[in-house]
Amino acid sequence: MAEIQLFKLGDKIEELKASCAIFEKNLQNIIENNMDIFFSVRFLASEYRIDAGRIDSIGIDENNSPVIFEYKRNLSENIINQGLFYLNWLKGHKDSFKLLVIEKLGQEAANKIDWSMPHIICIANDFSKYDSEAIREMTSSVSLIRYKQYDGLLLFELVNNNTNYLNRNKNKTLVQSVNSTIESEDKKDSNSGIAQRYQIAPKKLKDIFDLIKEYALSLGDDVTEAEYKYYLALKKIKNFATMQIYPKKIIMHFKLNPTKYLLTDKLRDVTNIGHLGCGNLEFVLYNDKDIAFAKELLEKAYNEN
Repeated sequence: MAEIQLFKLGDKIEELKASCAIFEKNLQNIIENNMDIFFSVRFLASEYRIDAGRIDSIGIDENNSPVIFEYKRNLSENIINQGLFYLNWLKGHKDSFKLLVIEKLGQEAANKIDWSMPHIICIANDFSKYDSEAIREMTSSVSLIRYKQYDGLLLFELVNNNTNYLNRNKNKTLVQSVNSTIESEDKKDSNSGIAQRYQIAPKKLKDIFDLIKEYALSLGDDVTEAEYKYYLALKKIKNFATMQIYPKKIIMHFKLNPTKYLLTDKLRDVTNIGHLGCGNLEFVLYNDKDIAFAKELLEKAYNEN
């Protein structure tokens, strides 16, 4: 992998040299103590014991999905396969994970667990090109995160992940075989997933949805899409926006400060209002006229997160 060059500005430009001197257990402790800040993941347990080993770190992310962290301790260690083994175990022992969430975060958090996109985060000081290519062939969501230390600074770089690849192979336009029909936007359809809602939405709204999603993905190579039960997340390492589709509108949430905007009936502060998706600023799109502003909010959210 190409080396990142980091410079300290001043009267004299100074290049900061990267170091991988962090002892892996110390790195694990740093991540576990700051998991929410680094990755928007709520920490649950360290060295979580299962039938055939121990998961380095385990948590639940901002999308309420399980997350497994594995740390590469030596060059020969295959933490990707190890993480896949642990994830398969976790999928077969959902009750055990739910009990862990109840113990650490309470019943309300446990009731919100979303198994549509459990995730593996592999952290190492470097990965080979074979690692990056290998995850494209995997049917589970995997991210490769490279770390570097720079004189009191800690850098996390998203080397690669396969969420875009998974989503586009699973269903290129969120279309799935659904027998049920959603006829209204009232409480009767509150349990309908995004795939069902996308399928019955008018073509005009689907086109807007797809256009905005593709614009978000074009903002940078680090942007990925992840389809959860109720919404589509647009993310780098963490979410920066989410999207929902309904028969008459598209609802987006952005990780932006609502106090910086002139709020309207379409643009709301939902900080203290329960809602699906992630972010405190909500924007509702009804037609083509709303696309330009949605793109503007997307770009700001991408740059600020």
